[in-house]
Amino acid sequence: MLSRKGLIPEDYLLTRLAEDVLQQPKFKAKQRKARFVAKNGRCNVAHTNIREQGRFLQDVFTTLVDLKWLHTLVIFTMSFLCSWLLFGMIWWLIAFAHGDLDAKHESFVPCVTDIHSFSSAFLFSIEVQVTIGFGARMITEECLSAIIVLIIQNIVGLVINAIMLGCIFMKTAQANRRAETLIFSKHAVITVRNNKLCFMFRLGDLRKSMIISATVHMQVVRKTVTNEGELVPLDQIDIQMDNPVGTNSIFLVSPLIISHTIDKNSPLYDLSADDLLHEDIEVVVILEGVVETTGITTQARTSYLSDEILWGQRFLSTVSEEDGLYAVNYSKFGNTIKVPTPSCSARTLEEEGGMERFRARETTSFGATVRRRPKHRNTKVA
Repeated sequence: MLSRKGLIPEDYLLTRLAEDVLQQPKFKAKQRKARFVAKNGRCNVAHTNIREQGRFLQDVFTTLVDLKWLHTLVIFTMSFLCSWLLFGMIWWLIAFAHGDLDAKHESFVPCVTDIHSFSSAFLFSIEVQVTIGFGARMITEECLSAIIVLIIQNIVGLVINAIMLGCIFMKTAQANRRAETLIFSKHAVITVRNNKLCFMFRLGDLRKSMIISATVHMQVVRKTVTNEGELVPLDQIDIQMDNPVGTNSIFLVSPLIISHTIDKNSPLYDLSADDLLHEDIEVVVILEGVVETTGITTQARTSYLSDEILWGQRFLSTVSEEDGLYAVNYSKFGNTIKVPTPSCSARTLEEEGGMERFRARETTSFGATVRRRPKHRNTKVA
């Protein structure tokens, strides 16, 4: 339905279909209870037993922006209705105290003309706050209290308009809407690149408008125990990135494969293919950048569990040159192929001589499995 409306390109739908339908060879990991960050970027954390609820009222604007749309619209409507009713009551009291509601002779000058009941006072309150003048009801210089109330209501109306309209604008221009067109590969892979084991995933942007100064951060979230025996249920360990352009920021004009070299400083240094089956680890990926069209900082997040990390796989190429242009085929965005990869950890691979020793061993084992075909002898029947 979204593709028919032109909101999401057809290629992206094909990408998701290809990732879900194609049976990717992967290891089945143990089911963990919960994930720290969902695939769509939502943090799976519930804040309970907060006793100091008043702190949220100290920052009313941020609290209103964080509310759901239904709650925001209800507060938006009720703030105007309540202010109109409050000042409508005040105008009715002023008219009642001055005698504007009673029968008047021709020389009588009221505080506000044409106020005969609470309904007319309520309409006058709306006209004052919304700056609508119908010409029938207007204030006179007879009552000083009416002039003061007029000034106060104008100031209150300006404050309500500034807060509520600013809140509506911020909710419609939230940067997380831009993150909807930033896509991550459904799976991450661990394979060999430049003779070293690397953790890789693919990142892409569906829009033509770019993300300026885009940076990628990664963390490993796992349960650890300190040397003193303290249990840390969600230990967040930073991962150093190997950006494809060699700088701190990435140029996200086409899908990029973000790589992390598993070395001595990596938290994945002791992770092997067998360990990936039994350990509950989660790799959190965070993309931050500035939206080119609005100048607002945006952030997109996702995570990869143990069963979403494919060992010994490599991403297929999505970029090709056609008629002098570089074409991106998003139908291959999440597709991978199996490549020869050692199943041991990076530490074991380094201690055993690196990839050269592994390739030599693979060549020897392959030669040993080759058998010559026995020659068939021609036997004569006597």
